[in-house]
Amino acid sequence: MEAKILWADDEIDLLKPHILFLEAKGYQVDAVNNGSAAVERVETGEYDIIFLDENMPGITGLEALSRIKKRKPHIPVVMITKSEEEHIMEEAIGSNIADYLIKPVNPNQILLCIKKNLDSSKLVSNKTNSAYQQEFRELGMMLNSRMDLDEWKEVFEKLVYWDIELDRIEDSGMREILEMQKKEANIQFAKFVEDEYLDWVNGRGEAPQMIHTLFKDRINPLLDQHDPFVIVIDNLRYDQWKVLSPMLSKLFTTKNEDIVFSILPTATHYARNAFFAGLMPLEISKKYPQFWKNEEDEGGKNMHEKDFLAAQLKRLGREIKWSYNKITNLEAGKKLNDNFNQLLTNKLNVIVYNFVDMLSHARTEMEVIRELADNESAYRSITRSWFDHSPLYDIIRKIADSGRKLIITTDHGTIRVTNPVKIIGERSTNTNLRYKVGHNLSYNQKEVFRVSNPEDAKLPKSRISSEFVFVSKEDFFVYPNNYNHFVNYYSNTFQHGGVSLEELLIPFVELDPK
Repeated sequence: MEAKILWADDEIDLLKPHILFLEAKGYQVDAVNNGSAAVERVETGEYDIIFLDENMPGITGLEALSRIKKRKPHIPVVMITKSEEEHIMEEAIGSNIADYLIKPVNPNQILLCIKKNLDSSKLVSNKTNSAYQQEFRELGMMLNSRMDLDEWKEVFEKLVYWDIELDRIEDSGMREILEMQKKEANIQFAKFVEDEYLDWVNGRGEAPQMIHTLFKDRINPLLDQHDPFVIVIDNLRYDQWKVLSPMLSKLFTTKNEDIVFSILPTATHYARNAFFAGLMPLEISKKYPQFWKNEEDEGGKNMHEKDFLAAQLKRLGREIKWSYNKITNLEAGKKLNDNFNQLLTNKLNVIVYNFVDMLSHARTEMEVIRELADNESAYRSITRSWFDHSPLYDIIRKIADSGRKLIITTDHGTIRVTNPVKIIGERSTNTNLRYKVGHNLSYNQKEVFRVSNPEDAKLPKSRISSEFVFVSKEDFFVYPNNYNHFVNYYSNTFQHGGVSLEELLIPFVELDPK
């Protein structure tokens, strides 16, 4: 449908060539020669955009603007003026004009202004589609080749970039194509991990930067010159970080942004303990048996992160004053924010923030959260909204004000699961949907990544016959008992513990205060 334009100018007759130019482009233009007539037209008609001359007899353009905005605040208004006086522009901008132009204007200026205000979503959509179509072919070629670690990180970065870019346009076709490409990428990535993972954790060949050496390799060296804050946002996916990062750009410059690898299982019990201990789970269980709990053991399995960090700092020769805080609810976050100044006496401050993990669990268990976070785009949106109003954001602002370096990372990501995979296990088998550990497990070997000897993956085993099995892509484990119920209950929920780009590839970001 053609756009309808209202143009008010006391010299409207002189603008007839401009109006004919716009009509030739398919626009319908109503022309009036004073502000009162413009207000009357707005009261009786519907317009997509309004051009107002600032200096007209009777009521001025600014007065007309004020009246129009009271009646139809949603219509974009473009102010046209001969004057470049600052106070006029400030007054117009303060009245929420969409744009302003300085006379004399030419037809192309008007056309560009219209397109910017009315056709921007269409133009963005066309440009985004064209750019992704070109990238689609390049990504496809990469996925059909044998990629190394850096190339996998590059592919993942691009997929996340386009995932977020396509949120800006209304084109379900492009979204479907991207989802197919993401699935293909995860199929190939699962094969890559199955081929390489045991070599990585056993020091054979080239290995990525992994979470169990992250503190020693990336954070410890910073302590020579800085007094950093380290914030571990549990379960923070790389795409979630990318939608939070623009908010922090007002406070910090990005010194370094990298993608590093979590470990298997991509679950808090294993990955976050590995981060704080600086050791793989098997090494933790042997070195600190009093702190490590296996799957079948009762009690919390991440209760000793502070002890692990203390031991790691001691191994690294860091005799410094430091703090560790774990935030698991709103009140704890507010309390830490209120007591922030106490942290400034420390050389190192580590904060674990659990909201994103709680969100993923709540999405599984609460129908209202499922509706609010129905897909990845909504999941990112709700994460951003939470962050914007959270004590964590307040704490980060204070970190920036204090002039301290900030490190943001996580322990693992999460993936939306859609495809059930049957497994049979004893009652003592763990409940995680993306990995199982136990003995006498029954499953289709083609559907899992099997580690028959957990110690090969630097994982503890409680029994001689224990094994780990992991699903990949968008799969999740379901027992045959009450199969349909659990398939319906867990389908389209966000889970972690298995093999996927979204779970294993996590952000590590070093930020300097502005």
